[in-house]
Amino acid sequence: MKLSATLETAFNAQITLEFQASLVYRQLAIELELMDLSGIATWFRHQADEELLHAHRFIDHVADRDNHPRIGAVEAPQVPVASVLDAFEAALAHEEKVSESIRGLYRLAEAEGDLDSRPLLNWFLEEQIEEEATVKEIVGRVRMINEDGPGLLRLDEELGARPAPAPEAR
Repeated sequence: MKLSATLETAFNAQITLEFQASLVYRQLAIELELMDLSGIATWFRHQADEELLHAHRFIDHVADRDNHPRIGAVEAPQVPVASVLDAFEAALAHEEKVSESIRGLYRLAEAEGDLDSRPLLNWFLEEQIEEEATVKEIVGRVRMINEDGPGLLRLDEELGARPAPAPEAR
């Protein structure tokens, strides 16, 4: 079943937002690399890669429904970062923005009676709960560390051990 024009536009907006999220994480990786925290930078790069996988899931859904996926204008990320805490708070704010966008997409699909989008959107709702929880936990830990050098270095080592996301099977 083809998506309505309204849903196609909304899904394409989500695709664009996922690419934006990838760029936000990529910029945060740059900022942390400049702070000589290469492990945390690696964590942010992996997160950027995961956001691209999310964009592709939406692209595939739109294309599979005989609609035309389109990437809209993606703005350069503005994420002023003076500390590790700033970086993770920026990440959390962006995850919350993505979560709200997905909830809005879900509500729109429900209003239009589009049952075929439910499996994808249910997956993303669960994914966003996990994403926000992960970043909130890191924010809490960074607050406990409070810019303590040895604590930051330990967190840097731990987050740097995060494996790269595996490509998702179509």
